[in-house]
Order: sequence, then C-alpha cells, then structure tokens
Amino acid sequence: MNIMQKEIALANSPIIFEDDFLSNDLNENWNVKSGEWEVKDGWCYGKHRDNSPGMIISKRGFPGDVIVEFEAQNVLPSDHDINLMWNGSWNDSINKRGEAYVAGLQGWWEGKVGIEKSPDYKLNAGTPLFCYDPGRKYHIMAGSINGHCFIFVDGKLALEVTDPTPIDNIKNDKVGFEAYCSHIKIAKVRIRQVKWKERQLKYTPDF
Repeated sequence: MNIMQKEIALANSPIIFEDDFLSNDLNENWNVKSGEWEVKDGWCYGKHRDNSPGMIISKRGFPGDVIVEFEAQNVLPSDHDINLMWNGSWNDSINKRGEAYVAGLQGWWEGKVGIEKSPDYKLNAGTPLFCYDPGRKYHIMAGSINGHCFIFVDGKLALEVTDPTPIDNIKNDKVGFEAYCSHIKIAKVRIRQVKWKERQLKYTPDF
C-alpha cells in the first residue's frame, strides 16, 4: 500500500482490535451516540434519517497512527454515505463529535469519496471520480500517518490528503462509524497500528 513518499507495510502492521459482530452484542465494544444500530448475522446495521451523523464509537481507545479496515455496503434503497472516523473524540457537553478524521464513500452530498477533519471542517478533500455501485460490498481501509490521511477501496488508493496541523492522536484515540442520512451495514472490523517506511519518488526524464 503506497501513498506519497510512504510505503505502508500492511502485513507488518499488527492487528490491535477485531470485531466480527458474531456475538450479537453491540454494547460489548461500541457506544451508540446517535442513530439506530443493531447487530445481526455478522453485520452491524446503522440507520439515521437526519442530515447529521448517526454514530457508534469504540469504547476502547486506539492511540497513535492507525488503519481501520472493514467491509461495508448500503442497505438498499439507501445509496450513500458509508463513513468512519479515527483519531477521534466525542464532546459529551454538546453531544457531537469532537476532533477526528472522517472518511467515507458516496458522501458530501454529491457522491464523493472524501476525507475531512472535525470539528471545524476547514480541512476537506473529495473527488467524484470513484465509480460507486449502490448495494455492492466494499473492502475499505482508512487511516493516517502523522496527519497524512488516506482511504483505500478494494485495495486501490481512492484519496489522500496531508494535514499541516495533525490531530493529537494520543489524546484523541477513538474509532467510529457513521450513517449520515443513510442506512449502512459493516462487518469484519480490524484496527491496525501502522508500520511504514519512507520511499523515494522522483522522475526520470523521458524526453
């Protein structure tokens, strides 16, 4: 897995958390903050009708640079917004997400793959070029290395962006999933601690 100037060694990135949702006990690992969530037959279903995040957030913290890996799809006829967060927090006083990186498929109102930074949303990146197929199951991996955020879909890099003021990922260490006015289901969640090395990129003149 390659991003700008970095090679992510996925095989050497240890799995620090797994949830296959086979126990049918959502509350074992997750707190429901908003929306309707339930576990059934190895899937975690999330539904939220409002134009706001319907969220579950991990009970455990996962500090440092992490990758969140999972399978997901829309529950038709819903056809947008499969979202996740990492390096995150929740502001209980206002019952909203605090600092966090957020990434997702078919969101941002116009069918984009995107990455953003909560809560001020001054860092945004998105593209409509990913060909999304509603109802199809996707394998998603998203995370960051010192603020260098990325999302891979079915093994291919879909988007990356670098944050000049990275989140304090020791203080903000929660992972979560979000249905934004959508109906989604997720499965086979893994969280990895990122191992990576630098790679040199340069052009060789071909003219």
